[in-house]
Amino acid sequence: MSIETTRIFDFAYYQLDKYNLAKSLVSKVNGEWISTSSQEFIAKANIVSRGLLALGVKPGDKIALISSTNRTEWNILDLALLQIGAVNVPIYPTISESDYKYIFNHAEVKYCFLSDEALFEKANAVQKEVKSLKRIFSFDKIKDCAYWEEVFTLGSEESLQEKVDALKDKVKPEDLATIIYTSGTTGVPKGVMLSHNNLVSNVKDTVQGLPFLKDINNVLSFLPVCHVFERMLHYLYIYSGITIYFAESIEKIADNVKEVQPDFMSVVPRLLEKIYDSIIAKGTALTGIKKSLFFWAVNVGLAYEPYGRNGWLYEKKLALANKLIFSKWRAALGGNLSNMVSGSAALQPRLTKIFTAAGMQILEGYGLTETSPVISVNVYENQNFKVGTVGKAIANVEVKIAEDGEILVKGPNVMLGYYKDAAKTTEVMTGDYFHTGDKGEIDKEGFLKITGRKKEIFKTSGGKYISPTLLENEMKQSRFIEQILVIGEGQKMPAAIVQPNYEFVKEWARRHNVSCGNTPEEMAVNEAVHNRILEEIEHGNKQFGKWETIKKFEMTPEAWTVDNDLLTPTFKPKRVVILKTYKHLYDKIYNQ
Repeated sequence: MSIETTRIFDFAYYQLDKYNLAKSLVSKVNGEWISTSSQEFIAKANIVSRGLLALGVKPGDKIALISSTNRTEWNILDLALLQIGAVNVPIYPTISESDYKYIFNHAEVKYCFLSDEALFEKANAVQKEVKSLKRIFSFDKIKDCAYWEEVFTLGSEESLQEKVDALKDKVKPEDLATIIYTSGTTGVPKGVMLSHNNLVSNVKDTVQGLPFLKDINNVLSFLPVCHVFERMLHYLYIYSGITIYFAESIEKIADNVKEVQPDFMSVVPRLLEKIYDSIIAKGTALTGIKKSLFFWAVNVGLAYEPYGRNGWLYEKKLALANKLIFSKWRAALGGNLSNMVSGSAALQPRLTKIFTAAGMQILEGYGLTETSPVISVNVYENQNFKVGTVGKAIANVEVKIAEDGEILVKGPNVMLGYYKDAAKTTEVMTGDYFHTGDKGEIDKEGFLKITGRKKEIFKTSGGKYISPTLLENEMKQSRFIEQILVIGEGQKMPAAIVQPNYEFVKEWARRHNVSCGNTPEEMAVNEAVHNRILEEIEHGNKQFGKWETIKKFEMTPEAWTVDNDLLTPTFKPKRVVILKTYKHLYDKIYNQ
């Protein structure tokens, strides 16, 4: 009899029963890939569960998990917590000390487990201001911090296993499993409460629509597991009997891809943009026939339409482009990568086209933390793939468009509510329907298209509505533009604050013998750079009506990063923070 999966921790037991993997979770330790089997995964989680009980952890207690990278320990601790009815509170490693303090206090965190010294310094700095926080443990050995193996020592007492099993039996599908604090761009973070059933149903309903999963043996995980997108995928991999390799860091992803040779990966648009730009940069450096051939293949890829819609002649060209050029792209990404799922932000259609043409299908999907997260996803099989959309709603999830264009969602994946905030919960719910805050359209075939963020769509002083996301996505296709924020609410015209791709600008200046300085500060005020980026913006403007085109822009003298708080952990610009940081540029544009 197979294991019934109604609670998150059931997935690990199901994996052991059905697949019994020799390699379930694999992390790199001191330069060597160390694997944990399905059996070890559960055995270690049981020891940790017993250790947590010895520490006095009770059902409903909130335990914080913070890690700079994804790693085996995170998943073991997650399983250990959930099966005794405790609540996992994952926290972004990059947020400020004040946000740590707020979340610890708001969630009344009892214990904190973190990965390394830098995170310990942040958490330790606020510990005295958090009455509920008893102790901090670390996965790495750190001076003055309790090492998490102490929990293993406490859990070596096997007589506690009966209590673990009894608590496990008491956990119900509708019980609270996790509180995920969203990385809001304004105000304090909101704690999204997700039940076991929210996440379990989302895994099962997503798996139904991904028939290719049966052919996938291993994946590389590098998106932050504190983010619900990657976390839900971890559960999906465990449930589907797929080995998870954890990347060492974003910096080492290129090396790890070659070592692991994954069949599948989750990505965010920013990563695909960077991969594409680096491929194009290599092609640009070629000469003669090699260069001509390279860009011929690129143009073939950019013209891609699924299901052979371009006709037999195009398919012949595509086969040749694959043999001569795209096969090298696949080799650079490990050689086995057949599918990538993209979420968290809008994806440029050209990226979907070219990677899919190159034999690495991009499945763009859509969801929010509040929806556990998947609402819809593109799948190539059964004609369920359409470039420029986020696919069709997954099984058991209903999507409808409100009169004002807002996307509303109903299903077992919709959150329990915001923790300690009934008023905000009421604001986003109409009956069983959750208000996403995004605007969209559903075409006659059932494909969902996102047209903008409701709160970000603004009106100019002339009464015209502008969707900044659509403009930004178009402009970021330029290799000169790393990030862009479209502005102009209440003003006579749309404008933009631009962070140029300074590495590319430097290369362009070298090739064209343009004097523009060596530092971002110098380049940001250089007339030649400004004029060249203006050309790119004018080219992008051609896709839009005259009233919504970008008329003026200013450049920032530094990169926008997660570390300087200008990007969210999933690399989306923080509009409010950027506008505050570059108020002088805003004022200059509008002569204020």
